[in-house]
Amino acid sequence: MKNLNQNETKGETSRLGVEPVATSQSGLAKLGKATTQVALESAAQAVPLATGKAAQAALKSRRHILLRLGPYSLRLGVRSLVVALALLVLLTVVAVASISTGAYPVSPAQVSAAIFGYGQEDNYARYFVTQVRAPRIATAMLVGAALGLSGALFQAVSGNPLGSPDIIGFTTGSATGALVAIILVGASPLGVSLGAIAGGVGAAALVYMLAWKNGITGNRLVLVGIGLAAVEHALNKLLIVRAPLANAQQAAQWQAGSLNDANWAWLAWLALALVVLTPALACLTRPLSTLALGDELAHGLGTRVQATRSGALAVGVTLVALATAVTGPIAFVALAAPHLVRRASGAPGVNLTNSGLMGATLVVVADFVAQRALAPTQLAVGVVTATMGGLYLVLFLVLQWRKGI
Repeated sequence: MKNLNQNETKGETSRLGVEPVATSQSGLAKLGKATTQVALESAAQAVPLATGKAAQAALKSRRHILLRLGPYSLRLGVRSLVVALALLVLLTVVAVASISTGAYPVSPAQVSAAIFGYGQEDNYARYFVTQVRAPRIATAMLVGAALGLSGALFQAVSGNPLGSPDIIGFTTGSATGALVAIILVGASPLGVSLGAIAGGVGAAALVYMLAWKNGITGNRLVLVGIGLAAVEHALNKLLIVRAPLANAQQAAQWQAGSLNDANWAWLAWLALALVVLTPALACLTRPLSTLALGDELAHGLGTRVQATRSGALAVGVTLVALATAVTGPIAFVALAAPHLVRRASGAPGVNLTNSGLMGATLVVVADFVAQRALAPTQLAVGVVTATMGGLYLVLFLVLQWRKGI
């Protein structure tokens, strides 16, 4: 009976075109080799090898530099590193041009003498460089970096390319707090800034509570934020319409977003906040990268999904509230900076460093255009970023539509 079953099995396998393998050690070895060969052939058919320029481009996009320091290691993408260096060069060039040009031109030698205190100093040049232009440029850099970082955090948390503080109501909440301080309280500039911080934090807390249902999901966060932003816009308009003329003018000027009131005191507070938040940003980089793979897979990889979202939201809200408190709302930088970084570096996921550099570069370039485009008339930097951001948003939506998204 046993022999009969073996013969029947052999006949079935022969008809299927499969050679029976004995359940011995040599048979298992043959089976392993056969399985490996089939897997290799399937992989070769499924993923054909690129040739020529395509292969070179694929290899270049995957090149990395690995830095090791004891038990710690840091992997840097070559293309991302090139993008970072290019942004630093562009940022430096535009910053020097902003400091050197204007109603009172200052040569590079005078700029160096004013900043570093050597060479032949000019009192007028020293005043314009150290008290007017340098704090303005430095504030533009830090505000832009804060906005770029917050945009990258919000887009990573929401998983939505439109998930920026401009869209989901956090920036508008800061504006509401500032308008309440200006119109209803008649607060000083410090009080207006504190009102902006309180408004941004309050809006974030309200969005978080309304979007919570057994945790936070990206789509729910964006939808609730858009709804709250609409309510805040209506409230802001009501406050301005019912305000006295002088307060309404002050509120409208603040809402435009300007660097005219930049000074070293506010710059020091903003720099201190960025330094304090840097360790939190470093700790969030890896969990946010796994979060982009989906909640279930991120949880399987050991990421605490809800804790990561809550921490990233807290850091992002702090950044955007501080930036808005210093300059007023500067639109679309938080939205555009992470997108531009992803397109330039060609790498998915979260790139906080380059997003901060891109945000700083965008604000510095926008401020240069605002000061020099219609000189001697100066525009608010928020007007320039809103124009640039609106054009970018239209282009982004057209590209998404062509992709069928």
